[in-house]
Amino acid sequence: MQETIPLATNEPPPTEHPSGRADRLDDLYARHAAAGMRLAFLLTGDRHQAEDLMQEAFVRCVGRFRHLRVPDTFDAYLRRAIVNQHTSGLRHKRVERTWLARHGAASATAAARGTTIPDIAAREDLWRALTGLPSRQRAALVLRYYEDLSEQQTAAVLGCTVAAVKSLVARGSETLRTRLMPERGEP
Repeated sequence: MQETIPLATNEPPPTEHPSGRADRLDDLYARHAAAGMRLAFLLTGDRHQAEDLMQEAFVRCVGRFRHLRVPDTFDAYLRRAIVNQHTSGLRHKRVERTWLARHGAASATAAARGTTIPDIAAREDLWRALTGLPSRQRAALVLRYYEDLSEQQTAAVLGCTVAAVKSLVARGSETLRTRLMPERGEP
């Protein structure tokens, strides 16, 4: 039977799903999408890729929301999902490029077209140097300094040890220093 709402009341019709799930989903998205988008943008350097990355990670996290050990830490789960999704995408591109390189010059040209650096990188020296870092170093720097996570939290997101985080951050910082110092005319 279809439920009817009396027209004589001053109460607005219910806007949520009977289980309340729609409002919870809206609330989760409203609270975490902007931060997830910023992280995804810093990892990819492209707004459209960042939107796709963040939304895919959000859908995966929400799909497993009932199974999360600590639902109050959804932001940490989302952050981890974004980094994992980004790393997986890079791995997939690397496999594609390797396959294309093995199958002739025409394939190599197609691979070169698919790996261009976004135009955004040309605007700022720091951004250019940051996008030139290996993905794990870039992710470690973004998580430590942009997301302001501790070394332990960064290690948990990246799925490595604290010592590995320290090494990634140190190597990434040194690479940025050497790339940026000559351009600024500093000794």
